[in-house]
Amino acid sequence: MKHIHYIYPVLLLLLVSTFSSCEVIGGIFKAGMGFGIFIVIAIIAVIALIVGRLGSRR
Repeated sequence: MKHIHYIYPVLLLLLVSTFSSCEVIGGIFKAGMGFGIFIVIAIIAVIALIVGRLGSRR
């Protein structure tokens, strides 16, 4: 029966580490989403610049 008492702290430690890692992964995805939105806006701006320059030559 003494072995059961050792299992509870190990399970608690496992649960705590799992929750904190989920927060870290969530932060990474939020940063990735922000960077992705920035890249999309930059690509749209470059395309608009190219179209604007081609349109002014006519």
